[in-house]
Amino acid sequence: MGSLTDSNILASQYGTSDKLNTRISIHDKYSTNKQGFGSWITDHYQFPEGASVLELGCGTGSMWKGKHGLISRCSALILTDFSEGMVNQAKETLNTESTIEYRTADIQAIPFPDHSFDAVIANMMLYHVPDLAKGLQEVRRVLKEDGTFYCATFGENGMMEYIGSLFTDYGVGTSINTNFTLQNGKEALSPFFTDVEKDLYEDSLAVTEVEDLVDYIFSLSGMTDLRSLPRDTVRSVLASHMKDGVLLVPKEYGMFICRSPKA
Repeated sequence: MGSLTDSNILASQYGTSDKLNTRISIHDKYSTNKQGFGSWITDHYQFPEGASVLELGCGTGSMWKGKHGLISRCSALILTDFSEGMVNQAKETLNTESTIEYRTADIQAIPFPDHSFDAVIANMMLYHVPDLAKGLQEVRRVLKEDGTFYCATFGENGMMEYIGSLFTDYGVGTSINTNFTLQNGKEALSPFFTDVEKDLYEDSLAVTEVEDLVDYIFSLSGMTDLRSLPRDTVRSVLASHMKDGVLLVPKEYGMFICRSPKA
């Protein structure tokens, strides 16, 4: 992955919250698992009282909304993102939480000393890192010896693969970012941690308004071929696969919990 290309994609996809909010909203509206992926993720966090916690790629900060009890367990909670626009959005989202710190930061050069944190979080972002090994080495460096790394990601058999399969007659495909998935994530993490656990989140989308899914598709960088089709075509193909007014779209999400950073 070329760094200039990565920077351009990140700027386009995450420079402001609009496209990210489009992708979040479809999950909020149509997910069949009503717990919600964000709540499922935060339920896995086991912070010791007085923990120092760093989040990389915090996005809009929405996962922390309403989590005052979890936040209050932290002696320090620092939310960072590669995008200054996202950091500003997170500040706005969490403006009632006065103890949170915010910074722009790159996982490949984390601006904190060795062994600073009891927990580091990097959800739905590791597949964007140009030098993933360097980023994970940095995570290991800033974690305490008994620290925990939480990193959620998607699988290779989820929404985009299913949506792409509906358009095979049009000769278009989906370009899936497989740099860090549920299938290969453990292999990437194992050189840096002695204990890597994977947990899966069971879910799907039950879409009743096709236009929302069209908006979702056109917000993504990984569906360039599909986005080259007219919106009307995309809409009609999706609608043709609805049954009883519902399009059921499989999802594959989960997270890795990594303990015991290797020396």
